[in-house]
Amino acid sequence: MKRSTLVVDGDPVAEAEVADTVLTRARGLLFRRELPEALVLRPCSSVHGAWMSVPLDVALLDRDGEVLHAQVLRPWGFSATRRGVRAVLEAPAGSFARWGLGAGSRVRLLGRDREF
Repeated sequence: MKRSTLVVDGDPVAEAEVADTVLTRARGLLFRRELPEALVLRPCSSVHGAWMSVPLDVALLDRDGEVLHAQVLRPWGFSATRRGVRAVLEAPAGSFARWGLGAGSRVRLLGRDREF
């Protein structure tokens, strides 16, 4: 899986794994003993918490990396659906509060021009 520095509103906040193939997106965070600091799934428009045992912070991103919606995804829950979502950012619960990420924030991966 590819790795990149996750930048939120101009500030580097975490190392992110990038799931951009059918197999890496399908696996996502399922059955991992340790969660990465962040996971970006693209293309992707929604996620679920099936078989997850911990809550996750989830952000729905548009093609420019703008956060359209952010929520805490509980185990066995589903993310909201929004028009224009191109990617999903997942992180351990509490990460978004530390990073100052919310609706309207701009997310990008360091070294990549077109993000999502």
